[in-house]
Amino acid sequence: MELRCACSVASAILVLLSLAQTNANAELVVIKADRKVDLSSHNVRSITNLKVENTGFDSVSEVLFALPSSLASNLAFIGASAYEGKVKNRATPVNLPVKLTKSEAILSEGVVLFSIILIKPLKASESTLVDVYTVFTHLLKPFPEEITQSDVQLVLYYDSVYVLSPYPVKVQTTSFKLPSNPRIESYTKVNPVKLADAEIKYGPYENIPAFSSLSVTVHYENNQPFAVVEELVREIEISNWGNIYVTENYQLTHGGAKHKGGFSRLDFQARPGISGRASLRGLQARLPPRAHSVYYRDEIGNVSTSHLRLDKDKTELLFEPRYPLLGGWHVTFTIGYGVPLQDFVFRAADGKRYLRFPFGCPIQDVVVKKLVVKVVLPEGSKEPSVQVPFTVEESNEVKYSYLDSVGRTVVVLTKKNVVQEHNVFFEIYFKFNPVAMLVEPLMLVTGFFLFFIACVAYARLDFSISKSSASYQARIQREELIDAVQKLRIIFVFRRANVSDKLEASLKELARTGDIQGCKAARKAADAVLRESTKDLNAKFQSLQCSPRPFNIVPKVEALVAKEKEKQEKLQQKHTVVVESFERKLSSQEIDNRIAPYQQRISVLKQEIDDLLQSLDDF
Repeated sequence: MELRCACSVASAILVLLSLAQTNANAELVVIKADRKVDLSSHNVRSITNLKVENTGFDSVSEVLFALPSSLASNLAFIGASAYEGKVKNRATPVNLPVKLTKSEAILSEGVVLFSIILIKPLKASESTLVDVYTVFTHLLKPFPEEITQSDVQLVLYYDSVYVLSPYPVKVQTTSFKLPSNPRIESYTKVNPVKLADAEIKYGPYENIPAFSSLSVTVHYENNQPFAVVEELVREIEISNWGNIYVTENYQLTHGGAKHKGGFSRLDFQARPGISGRASLRGLQARLPPRAHSVYYRDEIGNVSTSHLRLDKDKTELLFEPRYPLLGGWHVTFTIGYGVPLQDFVFRAADGKRYLRFPFGCPIQDVVVKKLVVKVVLPEGSKEPSVQVPFTVEESNEVKYSYLDSVGRTVVVLTKKNVVQEHNVFFEIYFKFNPVAMLVEPLMLVTGFFLFFIACVAYARLDFSISKSSASYQARIQREELIDAVQKLRIIFVFRRANVSDKLEASLKELARTGDIQGCKAARKAADAVLRESTKDLNAKFQSLQCSPRPFNIVPKVEALVAKEKEKQEKLQQKHTVVVESFERKLSSQEIDNRIAPYQQRISVLKQEIDDLLQSLDDF
């Protein structure tokens, strides 16, 4: 790493000669440069205070700021401000435009230049104060790269004690701010250098040529959790009915030293100051004022380890992941909330509506590798235009929701390497006709109206099959046939079977009491019932035979009638034999021998009758 930095610096020095000859700002001189680098978190923030003097003869409208090209991919944010007045403490800061200077001669030599446009041209012999603020990500390298649960997290930081300036610097200092009560393993000593409390101060150094660099390394303890969001998708849905609904899907990673070995929940909770010191235990999201319906959940469901603090100026959500994050561990979760429409959607002077909403991640002190902001405009919105104070990738999509007819325009804004400084307001202007708000209510009213019309039509119209049709006639005939079969079954099962049961009961009573006259009386009553049921049976059978479509059931009914008649005859014969045997006073053995053939035949007939009745049920 040190060799790479040295090579970058060496190549940058080679640019000095060509730059001094070709750049119009070559006669600018930095009277004093004071750079302060904050290393207390996992993002490196620095502010460089420059006092620039024009030693030439022509006015200058811009000041160049240099960075090694090796750090260009790590640069997340750069901003500049100047002060109107000679005394900084009494002046008002004014933000200055900063843009990348694309010079092939410079870029090829490993230096990236940014042009800072001054408030007003700097005349000859005049000076101005300029502050440059930068934020870098992924510059702190864990060393060692893997630690156990009880280890502290040590990181390496590489930099230069000199400000990489395209102009000569008369006096400059550089200081590195470390976390409180720091444990410093080592740092490069370039005199003059001073370590006091949590700050390493290099300098002052005088008369430093342009593009000078001198490498330093700081190896120190930094137990701040390296919260890195691999991808954040924010969907901001505008509803004209009073609310804006925001859904944020996070893929969070601990980007610090990777965890090795096992994890003990007992040690983690019993010794929070020692075990898992670099772990990510909780997060804080600063939501817009008057946020409501806030929820926090992951793939499993709602996560209850959260607390919402409401204030007139802000809404803070304090929450913990379902499990603590150690180095290299991942977690995904979703945060959602709603805000009042009137707080963020306004009407412009030209009649357009515009959304003014925070762009970046609401969670404090995280790095977002890829941020996707999707703004779902109301259906019917046209001609969306975006105003963002920095460069983003822009595209459009279409989303369909409930009761949508043509879909909703979705403005998609994508930016990589996002930090807290990007959490500023952006604006989206769009045309919207208020009449479009009536489309969905009219669709609902029309739908209900058509539904009621259909109900009325269904109630008043006759959808039955015509009585003259062949299918209707066939259905009626089948119903009549089924009714006839059911009546036959009643005669067989209830009336004639009841007679058979009474005859059997009279024989049992005869065997018990020897009352021959009572048995004959029961026989006489049973014969009368049989004669009456036989008449009804013959009438139903004849009606069935006259049916136009008997469905091949008549042969079964005919067989059933014949077997029922034979069964009753056998039962009557059995009854007669038993009565005569009692009159002749025969023994029980002799009676059983005489009625055995009848009883055997009766049993067979009962089984056959049951089978035929079952076949009629299947019909």
